Amino acid sequence: MACLDSGFFYVIDHGISQEFMDEVFAQSKKFFDLPTDDKMKLLRNEKHRGYTPILDETLDPDHQINGDYKEGYYIGVEVHEDDPQAEKPFYGPNLWPSADILPGWRETMERYHKEALRVARAVARIIALALDLDAGFFDKPEMLGEAIATLRLLHYEGANQFKGKISNPEKGVFGAGAHSDYGLITLLATDDVAGLQICKDRGAKPQVWECVAPVKGGFIVNLGDMLERWSNCIFRSTMHRVVLDGRERYSIAYFVEPSHECLVECLPTCKSETNPPKFPAVTCSAYLLQRYKDTHADLSTYGKHPS
Repeated sequence: MACLDSGFFYVIDHGISQEFMDEVFAQSKKFFDLPTDDKMKLLRNEKHRGYTPILDETLDPDHQINGDYKEGYYIGVEVHEDDPQAEKPFYGPNLWPSADILPGWRETMERYHKEALRVARAVARIIALALDLDAGFFDKPEMLGEAIATLRLLHYEGANQFKGKISNPEKGVFGAGAHSDYGLITLLATDDVAGLQICKDRGAKPQVWECVAPVKGGFIVNLGDMLERWSNCIFRSTMHRVVLDGRERYSIAYFVEPSHECLVECLPTCKSETNPPKFPAVTCSAYLLQRYKDTHADLSTYGKHPS
């Protein structure tokens, strides 16, 4: 029912221990506590790996006076630069902080990336059954068998910090502007600071925003635009945003998309003579590349930074 109504639901008892979740959050904080110059040495590259500074991303340009008041760090599927697969837009080597500065950081994040993908595949099997598909529909190589899976660490600075900002929706100031996620599903782990809000009806005037409470140890799962396209709008990709009250906030998002070559087109169980496909078919990589381009600052605006 949640997939039809809001596109958001909780997943608990997912097999990732609370101890390990706490460690991932602790390691995330260690990175964001580094001096800005050290973080900028790991500025995101053209494959969207690495650090994204405050205001780098603008998710709702029509209603934001600046970008998002958050900083982040992208970690994708690790593919060696000599591997032919590294030619694909969202595959390649990650950027990693030096082990001298953050010992064990890479190992923690690589383990989390692997564990979260396991959880995402389990959730996708449930979604497949709900759409009257075979449980393993999304397990195929062209689907999640060769997934584009991206871990993103996020830090929203408190109002007493250098660039921190209390959100003010009326003035266009947000921790993260209103948006829907691009892909198949997102797993979101958060600390205990609230801030996530959803709007079930984006066309309503005025829009009604509801708070999504954090759940310790659990994931907030939301469906993305690709799944809405695939399901012919049967399942919802719901608009959401982050509104900050001045407290520092950490979250960890895990975005799961099918393979680069996957053709996203209306599922056979989601169309009929009276309900034809609402969207044209599109490849996953082409769709994602355009969405990233639309929401992130051009890298040339940062000039050159030492590596």
